[in-house]
Amino acid sequence: MKKQPKSKKTIRKNPEWTAAMIAKARPAKEVLPKIFGARTAAAMLKPRGRPKSPESKVAISLRLPPETLARWKATGPGWQTRMVDVLRESV
Repeated sequence: MKKQPKSKKTIRKNPEWTAAMIAKARPAKEVLPKIFGARTAAAMLKPRGRPKSPESKVAISLRLPPETLARWKATGPGWQTRMVDVLRESV
């Protein structure tokens, strides 16, 4: 399949950048600070994301009988934490 030639209309809407255009360009955060949010020095020092937990966990795959899992889930929200507590006590 042959590539379609670019139309003159497309070329006028999105011309190839010249050296003068590149020299005149500015960073997006200067031109549109509300969108790209110029970060302050204090904000740059603050780490992003969720803080690291002092007690890290390890993900595993565990196969349980459906009745056992249903019974734990029936105890309500927090069943996983309660299951971990029981396992921790038994060790």
